[in-house]
Amino acid sequence: MKKLLPTLLAALCIAGTAQAQDAGTLKKIKETGQITLGYRETSIPFSYLNDKQQPIGYAVEICSHVVDAVKAELKMPALKVNMQPVTSSNRIPLLQNGTIDMECGSTTNSVERQKQVSFGPTYFRIQVSAAVKKTSGISTLAELNGKNISTTSGTTAVPLLKGYEKTKNVDVKEIYGKDHGESFLLLQDDRVVAFVMDDILLAGQIANARDPSLYKIIPESLRAEPYGPMIRKDDPSFKALVDKALTALYKSPEMEKIYAKWYTSPIPTATPGKTINLNFPMTPALKADLAAPNDKGV
Repeated sequence: MKKLLPTLLAALCIAGTAQAQDAGTLKKIKETGQITLGYRETSIPFSYLNDKQQPIGYAVEICSHVVDAVKAELKMPALKVNMQPVTSSNRIPLLQNGTIDMECGSTTNSVERQKQVSFGPTYFRIQVSAAVKKTSGISTLAELNGKNISTTSGTTAVPLLKGYEKTKNVDVKEIYGKDHGESFLLLQDDRVVAFVMDDILLAGQIANARDPSLYKIIPESLRAEPYGPMIRKDDPSFKALVDKALTALYKSPEMEKIYAKWYTSPIPTATPGKTINLNFPMTPALKADLAAPNDKGV
């Protein structure tokens, strides 16, 4: 009996693992015949609406490769793909309760968030900073002291600002927008002097503004942060599929084409006939992430 005990325990562990995987996202997709992706409505160029109110973007395109992998894995070529809008505030709850199966947006992979969710391999790396009007005379983050600033609900920007060595004694009044478009509108309408957010999202809002020449991004950075697709925690089978699909994509020539399409070429906007070009070349840090795919959080 003692000799059989290790074998029985091993069998139970394997059965438990298989049962956990069977109860995960892939089982849900198989049973329902559909997969639901969460997207952001104004996170240019990651995930946003075009002039036909259709979700498009860099993150949306990357997530489509995961969908293709799911179709192949489950042998479901006609799998239905649903698109569900999410915000900074509700993206994690909607993932946890099963409303969405993966979030394709501009979500920072942080150690704190990893207590609630998991992430696929990093697809972008940003610097947290602030956008201001050039006429404000502000050139450093410390100069925001005593000023009204905007940021987006559910993001990490304000805690970072208050914890940054050069601004930990800075007193600001934050006004929260429901999404990045609303947060930028507060700056555009002079209700705040700065919009504190990730540099690439600031660049997207500025490029899409009525007059982009009015704005600048402060060169100082609060922190570098990785973005990645967000998935449910403790779902090893789905995580393995996501990791495998995106690792193959990142290391392929296709990835450079996808990046160029969204960051160094004209892209559509929500305004019919209007395009913008972010002119944001790939950084050495992102090149390193794509060469050695990882899901390390900050």
